[in-house]
Amino acid sequence: MERQSELFPDRKLPWVQVQLSQYVLALGGAQTEGIFRVPGDIDEVNALKLQVDQWRIPENLSDPNVPASLMKLWYRELEEPLIPMNFYLQCVNNCDDPVAAITVVQSLPELNRLVLCYFIHFLQVFAQPSNVAVTKMDVNNLAMVMAPNCLRCQSDDPRVIFENTRKEMSFLRMLIVHLETGFIEGVV
Repeated sequence: MERQSELFPDRKLPWVQVQLSQYVLALGGAQTEGIFRVPGDIDEVNALKLQVDQWRIPENLSDPNVPASLMKLWYRELEEPLIPMNFYLQCVNNCDDPVAAITVVQSLPELNRLVLCYFIHFLQVFAQPSNVAVTKMDVNNLAMVMAPNCLRCQSDDPRVIFENTRKEMSFLRMLIVHLETGFIEGVV
């Protein structure tokens, strides 16, 4: 965000997040079967990454899986996860309680809260029944493929990791279904 503030001082959200999200939608991602599950062509994803690293978005892409794959990679490669580590236990401990899950989101640092809300708002588009009918990516599938990009378990114990994976997915599912994100429309 430091580099971005030099180029785009008025932006509240990461440029790459907004651009890739808009690109996925513009290319018909909300009507693409298996979006977020089917990977984009690796060469095209790498080429797009090089462009994005230079603050450019190419005009010649036609496959929404390419920006969708890069978006997942971008979230996964964040130095600190979208939901900071010190909130992890609150998330997994409140994974089945929508009110508590929303309270966790409201307590996040402002930038994390805005970025997460934008992300959830984006996923809510895909969770709409008219889109699910085509994409086959219902709220459960969205939570399954996206939770690892938002939360990171720090344990090395395979049993803890396995159990927490279910809780991470449940937490994200709660947010997709229950989090009010209308306020984020128009925020960039």
